[in-house]
Amino acid sequence: MNAQTATKHAASPTTPSLPLAKPESIGLSSTRLQAMSDTFKREVDKGTAPGFTVLVARRGQIGWFDAIGRQGPTASAPMTHDSIFRIFSMTKPIVSVGIMQLLEDGHFLLDDPVAKFIPEFAETKVGVERDGKLELVPVQRQMTIQDLLRHTSGLTYDHTGNGPVQQLYQQSRLRSRKITNAEHATMLAAMPLVCQPGAEWNYSRSTDILGRIIEVVSGQTLGAFLTERILSPLQMNETAFHTGEANAGRLAEAFANDPWTNEKVQLFNMLEKPAMESGGGGLVSTTMDYARFAQMLLNGGALDGTRIIGRKTLAFMASDHLGAGVKVQGTLVSPGHSFGLGFAVRMQQGVAPFTGSVGQYFWSGMAGTFFWIDPSEDLIVVFMMQGPGQREYTRSLVRNGVYAAVE
Repeated sequence: MNAQTATKHAASPTTPSLPLAKPESIGLSSTRLQAMSDTFKREVDKGTAPGFTVLVARRGQIGWFDAIGRQGPTASAPMTHDSIFRIFSMTKPIVSVGIMQLLEDGHFLLDDPVAKFIPEFAETKVGVERDGKLELVPVQRQMTIQDLLRHTSGLTYDHTGNGPVQQLYQQSRLRSRKITNAEHATMLAAMPLVCQPGAEWNYSRSTDILGRIIEVVSGQTLGAFLTERILSPLQMNETAFHTGEANAGRLAEAFANDPWTNEKVQLFNMLEKPAMESGGGGLVSTTMDYARFAQMLLNGGALDGTRIIGRKTLAFMASDHLGAGVKVQGTLVSPGHSFGLGFAVRMQQGVAPFTGSVGQYFWSGMAGTFFWIDPSEDLIVVFMMQGPGQREYTRSLVRNGVYAAVE
């Protein structure tokens, strides 16, 4: 029974938990939650992914925490509550909270130019394709810290398209884990932007640059700052930019080849300490660790008597920061949604092709991890897997399954 296994997990002295409850006592249907778990058991049987974890908490208590399948394709070990995952872009909300802590401390304003902290960005140009050639034009205004938080900076990712700017990214060392955050920022500042700052939403390396600004302002490494200001206060003891050799038996792994396309899957080594502590995608974590972060968000910025960020600051972050004037590029911001400061935000009950509530906010990771906060239902969900090609499919499955269980 899930409640029993969750209780065993909660008893671990090194892994602080959230309170546990029977599903019906917090307005969840155990029958429907079991049906959701059965859905993912079928996916394991179909070979969609080696395994999954899913944690559902409501009214501050865990009603369901299931570990399904195996930790990896060649592992005999089952998936467990304590399995460790690459959370990739679920790093971004943590770093976004970190930069907003520094804003609360009075170190900058949101409309401060990025170049104030990383001077190389003062010379960055916009790349415009004309007659098959890349022409560099001046920026109409400098990118700001708010642009970085809401992905309107003009930066991009090398995997979100194949335009001339993205090709420059692809030919560079930007993806190397052997360069420092400072080197990465300097390299990125020398490359053209894909659009004028503020004109478009482009998913990007913006949060990596936020991580570097945290280092410049705080005088600490990003990892040290996050540990001191967020991870240790929340007792997220398993979350870091790598994990120790002692945890080698707890690592969740993906299939070597995508089960749907047969393309090779390459994910970083969680045991290797990187030079670059990527604010956009470098953390590893566990389901329970991230659930404590999510519960802090749902609580308005505090957990177990420890305040991480101000209630009004967090509400500001979980608001629409794009408005009607920003063109959204790509498919990551779904219909009926917008983007805040570090999170996607649901703006309409309908329109999107999956269930949810107006005002919920969330983000996900490239390898399939996913979380959301639903203030109107007093609900958090943390979902973990390692399967890049299946991430969109499984996100919709878990959304539909959880909301079917809300009574």
